Amino acid sequence: MRDEKSAPLRPDAQRNRERILEVALAELTRAADAPLSTIAKKAGVGQGTFYRNFPNREALVLEVYRYEMQQVAETATQLLRTRTPDRALREWMDRLAQYAMAKAGLADALRKSTGKYGSLAQLGHGPVTMAVTELLNANEQAGTIRPGLTPEDFVLAIAGLWQIDPHSDWQPRAKRLLDLVMDGLRAGAPGSASGPEHA
Repeated sequence: MRDEKSAPLRPDAQRNRERILEVALAELTRAADAPLSTIAKKAGVGQGTFYRNFPNREALVLEVYRYEMQQVAETATQLLRTRTPDRALREWMDRLAQYAMAKAGLADALRKSTGKYGSLAQLGHGPVTMAVTELLNANEQAGTIRPGLTPEDFVLAIAGLWQIDPHSDWQPRAKRLLDLVMDGLRAGAPGSASGPEHA
């Protein structure tokens, strides 16, 4: 068995892979059951190249979702560079909501492909958990949230996001939910003794 991680892809192979992921993201977001042959054709690669990269639908869908979760996770670091920790956390929650609603088709594709889709905690677990940990740690050090919260606490608190219908007027509902979660995170924060800061 060859170790796929030991050998980096040739530049042309890497470009093919990225093009497939880019097209797959657009197609699967639009329609959960987009045919793999259509994705390969629009990406400009042959069936052989396609299946060398992604042997089946599940492998493709999981990789697209993982890639997207990485993008969402990276925004946490960017926000912390330019915002106060509590503002960064709250804005990141909004970005997460936008992602969840915009990518409903991708989530459907994931459900259909794997039958295991349950929550954000199960998928993209690594990058998202690291992002949440980074945000919670920054806020705990700043005294803007109650101490001792875990990424699991946070994911459970925002789980209601995935109950909102993306085809409805979801923005006001998501904002109310996330404001409520943020208020809960702030309750008992060391800094709240001198007056809670309502951003």
